[in-house]
Amino acid sequence: MKIRSVDVKVLKLPLDQPYTAGGRAVGANWHVMAEITTEDGVTGFGYIVALNQMFIGTVAEATRELAPLLTGMSVAEPEAAWRKMGRAGDWVGPGGLLHYAIAPLDIAIWDAFGKTLGQPVSRMLGGARDRLPVYASDGFWYSLSLDDLAASARQAFDAGFRAVKLRVGNEKHPDGEVARVKAVRDAVGPSVSIMTDATESWSVDRAIRTGKALQEAGVVWIEDPVSHTDIAGMARVTAALDVPVATGEHLYRIADFTRLLEARGTGIALIDLGRIGGVTPWRHVASLAHGFGVPVGGHVLPEIHVHLLTAVPNAQVVEYVPRSAALLRKMPAISDGTLVVPEGGGFGLELDHDAVRRFTV
Repeated sequence: MKIRSVDVKVLKLPLDQPYTAGGRAVGANWHVMAEITTEDGVTGFGYIVALNQMFIGTVAEATRELAPLLTGMSVAEPEAAWRKMGRAGDWVGPGGLLHYAIAPLDIAIWDAFGKTLGQPVSRMLGGARDRLPVYASDGFWYSLSLDDLAASARQAFDAGFRAVKLRVGNEKHPDGEVARVKAVRDAVGPSVSIMTDATESWSVDRAIRTGKALQEAGVVWIEDPVSHTDIAGMARVTAALDVPVATGEHLYRIADFTRLLEARGTGIALIDLGRIGGVTPWRHVASLAHGFGVPVGGHVLPEIHVHLLTAVPNAQVVEYVPRSAALLRKMPAISDGTLVVPEGGGFGLELDHDAVRRFTV
C-alpha cells in the first residue's frame, strides 16, 4: 500500500460552446491532475477543475512540491498524509492555494486506497446508500435567452434529470428572475424541481425581496444570494425565506463552516472539494453539518461527489456538471433522476489515456 511515485499534469479541455458564468467568459475547463502509484502497482488519480488558466500553473507546481512528501507513505492513511502536507505548507495556508494543491493528491490517495481494498470510496466512508437524486447544472447560464434556457431544460429532462439549477442575479427586477424560472417550468412541467443560483450578486435587502418572489414561483432553493463573507447577511436572508438558502462552496476551512452553521447562515451546506482540500476534510465538514441538522451538497465534480454524498446520512442531492467527462471512459450512470455510484474499487472511474495525452498542456 506504500506510495512509490506521483505524477502531476495540467490539462486544458476546450469547450465546444463557451459561456458566461458569474460575469466571466469561460472557454475551457482547466485541470490539475495527480496520479499516485503504489509499490503494489495500484494507481489512483484525482484532480481539481478551474474555469480559467489564472494560477493553474502555480497550483500544479505546488502540488508537485508536495508530492515527494507522500513517497513511502501508505494510501491506507489519508489523514496522516493530509496532515503532513498541511503542515509542510502551513505558511501559505490553511485554505487558498494550499488546499487546492493538496486536493488532487488527497483524492488520488482515496482512489488508490479503495482500489487496493477492492471497495468503492462511498462504502469506505459510510455507505449510506448507493445513489442520490441528481440535478442538471450545466447549460443554464446568465447568457442564455429564455428560449435557449427552455431548450436546455427540455434536453435535461429528456436525459433523465428531474431537477435543474438556473443562474439568476443578472436581471434588474425580480420579475425578470421569475420569468427565467417560468420559462423552465413551462418547458418541463410541474414534476421537475427548480433550484436557483444567484452567484453572490445581490445585497441582503434585494436577496430577501427577490428570494420571496422566487419562492412564490416555486423554486426549491436559492444559492449564494449574497457574498459568502457576509455571514450575518446570509443569516438574515435564511431567516426571511421559507425555501432553504444553499451556500458554502467558497469556504476553505472547517472553521469557516463552523461560523456559518453557528450563525444559522445556511439551510444547505455546499462543500467544494478543491477549496476544502479533498476528501479527507470534506467528510469532517459533512459530519459537522450533520451535527447542526443541516443537509450537505457538493459543488461540481459529480463523479467524485456521488461517492462522498452517498456515504453520509445528511446528503440531499448531487450537482451534475460534467467538466471532466472527456477525460473518462464513462461518467456515473443516471437512473430515474438519480446518480448511481459506479461499481469497482476507489471512485470506479477509468481514465481515457489517449484523451489525457491529448489535453495535457
